[in-house]
Amino acid sequence: MPVIQKILIANRGEIAVRVIRTARKLAIKTVAVYSAIDAGSLHVSFADEAYCIGEVELSETYLNIPKIIEVAVRSKCDAVHPGYGFLAENPLFVDACHQAGLIFIGPDTQAMKVMGNKIKARAFVRELNIPMTDGVTGTKEELEKTAARIGFPVLLKAAAGGGGKGMRVVYQAAGLAEAIESTSRQAKAYFGDETVYIERYIVEPRHIEVQILGDNFGNVIHLFERECSIQRRYQKIIEESPSPTLTPAVRARMGDAAVAIGKAIGYNNAGTIEFLVDKNLDFYFLEMNTRIQVEHPVTEMVTGIDIVEEQIVVASGNPLRMRQEDVRQQGHAIECRIYAEDPANNFQPSPGVMTFYREPELPGIRIDSGIGPKTEIRSSFDPMICKLVVNGRDRHEATQLMLQALNGYIIHGIRTNITYLVKLLQGNAFVTNTISTRFCDDHTAALVSEIEKERAEIPPYVPIAGYLMVTLNRQPERVRGSEVKPNIWETIGYWRNLMTIQVMFDDQAFQVNIPGYSRTRFFFEIGGKSYQATLGSCSAHSVEFTINHHNYIAYVSEDQDDLASLTVSGHTFRLKRPDLLTESVTASAFDLTGHDNNQVTSPMPGKVIKILVQAGDTVRKGDVVMIIEAMKMENQVVSPREAVVREVFVSVNDRVESSKVLVEFEDLEI
Repeated sequence: MPVIQKILIANRGEIAVRVIRTARKLAIKTVAVYSAIDAGSLHVSFADEAYCIGEVELSETYLNIPKIIEVAVRSKCDAVHPGYGFLAENPLFVDACHQAGLIFIGPDTQAMKVMGNKIKARAFVRELNIPMTDGVTGTKEELEKTAARIGFPVLLKAAAGGGGKGMRVVYQAAGLAEAIESTSRQAKAYFGDETVYIERYIVEPRHIEVQILGDNFGNVIHLFERECSIQRRYQKIIEESPSPTLTPAVRARMGDAAVAIGKAIGYNNAGTIEFLVDKNLDFYFLEMNTRIQVEHPVTEMVTGIDIVEEQIVVASGNPLRMRQEDVRQQGHAIECRIYAEDPANNFQPSPGVMTFYREPELPGIRIDSGIGPKTEIRSSFDPMICKLVVNGRDRHEATQLMLQALNGYIIHGIRTNITYLVKLLQGNAFVTNTISTRFCDDHTAALVSEIEKERAEIPPYVPIAGYLMVTLNRQPERVRGSEVKPNIWETIGYWRNLMTIQVMFDDQAFQVNIPGYSRTRFFFEIGGKSYQATLGSCSAHSVEFTINHHNYIAYVSEDQDDLASLTVSGHTFRLKRPDLLTESVTASAFDLTGHDNNQVTSPMPGKVIKILVQAGDTVRKGDVVMIIEAMKMENQVVSPREAVVREVFVSVNDRVESSKVLVEFEDLEI
């Protein structure tokens, strides 16, 4: 049997790093490929060898089969691991690997061709008498007729899709035509196949999947299930195992059904059978993913099985090393996906440069990440920063550990969903397990409102005091750059007993009087009230202090214009001292989102994929003028007012940066 000694990972980010970790454990060498904009990514430095295969476009890099195969052959690899996404379920890539004499660490092409296409997969599984919802494909006109027959709401999907891409619930006939067009466009962009199909939409379903493993000797087992019901934009954000929904009897039936599908297709690697479960605990086949899943760590945590290791063992020609009766679920694992996105703004992607990155350090947690403290989160890729996984003796203990870990996860410079995840896990719906795949759709507005209310209850003097103690207590070696940035008083050589400093706090200006301070004690007058603060410790990015008999720890960072981010009690605030001399005299603290009603600017870096207006068109407030793709999501750019389009400054396929002017307006003639 072949012995794998070197693996090329045809992927990037956290899954590439994840595969490398197991390869190291097995004393297997690794080779990374990367695009030029990924040169500083963790997977590039973590592998034994790394090769740049292009600049930015996915078609030139991570989706370029000839380049990847050429690197694998040139670097004398024995095998290729595809991770998930990109080429992981592409039969052409598997064939190219085999033709080059490379082992593909994944299933054979027969399983991919059948199960990788939702329409073929449904036809195959239907013959096994496993329940599924009705679904059909066809032309746009045929789909419209089918939807009317099935009845609304219906679920529209990309036939070759996965990962939630190209999925949309349509609630009434009026929105169906546009939804078909959008789904078809996304399907073509992500999977190279514009075919879509419609199926009956189950109201408030659970999304539960079963992990399977197969070998080349006809053996297939399952590693039990994962509950993946909490999703946004049809992508999972919280997964757990075991599912708190299933009874032992239903769990056993779902496991048997998953194994039956695997055996029928001759499955020979790691894969996942996904089901929808209704309120009566009746389950329906949804799809099969012929690859390792993003959420595989929760299964590894409760079973103790390294799924990537088993992939490598099976791909090397060995039989499974365990039987079904050897697999046990122990404890409870929860995974939260940390995304660079803004839940308060419809989960809009938030790419950018992180000014501070701190991971929690606790026993019983696992962090799968492909970034480091200086990694720039790019708009070209999925917005997931990392996966945070915890394991407890039961669901309650796992939840409490996850909350502790999330509260210790600090990221500045970009928006994330961390606070949203905290609020969701604390909510009664999660605690009592009264959730469904629609939870985020139905409850995000309320969760965001709770977050904003909680943030508003933090007295401004707390973050202001913490920020001032950091800036007043700096030492040369603690400041970004090689020298301390002086304040205006030090620059002009002036000092007085009562120092007054203006502090910008979010969008407010505060005059702060400082009657006096020492290394450990500070006196502040903020908003007409006096406060005494005692400094416990202070470093470049954190400060521990006591004020009004309450203890606080705050995390602080600054961007290149000295605009500070400060996190305290789980919430982040923006602050600035105008008296601190900036690197650029043109820098402005809070002129970050300058708005001109005569212009529409890009809300994030991305790629223009559709323009819906042209010069001379009349638009109303809220009309969609453009669609920009960022981090694998379509984002609608809307008009801020009623006006006439004077000029459009971009074209389809243009790449744009944040604040790039897209459209200019002029007033309507009255």
